[in-house]
Amino acid sequence: MLTIQLHDRIIESKDWATILFVICIGIIAVNKTVSSIRFSEFVRLAYSDKYTKIYRDSSNLMNGFTVSMFVLQLLSFSFFTLLVLTQFDKAEKNNIIIYVQILTFLTVFILSKYLIEKIIATAFKIEEFTEQFNLLKANYRTYFGFILLPINIILFYNPIDSDLFFWVLLFALFAINIVTYIVALKLYQNLLIRKIFYFILYLCTLEIAPYYFIYNWFTKN
Repeated sequence: MLTIQLHDRIIESKDWATILFVICIGIIAVNKTVSSIRFSEFVRLAYSDKYTKIYRDSSNLMNGFTVSMFVLQLLSFSFFTLLVLTQFDKAEKNNIIIYVQILTFLTVFILSKYLIEKIIATAFKIEEFTEQFNLLKANYRTYFGFILLPINIILFYNPIDSDLFFWVLLFALFAINIVTYIVALKLYQNLLIRKIFYFILYLCTLEIAPYYFIYNWFTKN
């Protein structure tokens, strides 16, 4: 007798990711149209520091271009984090709930860190440096998120089963952080010499410790 076995057909929806990718591309298109000159300098950030020199004033931190590209960075980094967790069998890349959790965590972490930095900067009287340093970090990390977007799109729809590839991207993110500090030391060396103690304390408290605790928490959980 012929036995018929029925299996559930599970169709994983990727519509939510497609919508978010379109939103990211829309942000890029709007910024390229509205701020074409600034966008042109921004895309050269990998090999030219002209952008950081032109838009180094702290008022640019709340500029519409910076804020919108920061949103792009959050969306892009959240996708990359989801893909990394998927690669190491810690999550499913089509799970929108996990993506929202990652996006929420990154948003809360970055904004909370920024507010704490402002409080400490006021206490140490290094507000000017902190604002400019935050702008510098935002520029380079946003640029990496910008570069990461097409990679995310390719990896999301055409997964690459290579741990080495993801380790290279993680190393690139780490290298960008190091470059940011080197550029900051170069641009603000006169200011830092006068407040070197506060700068070292700032780095240890707000630039090293938070990421160490996050790494420690992830490895244990």
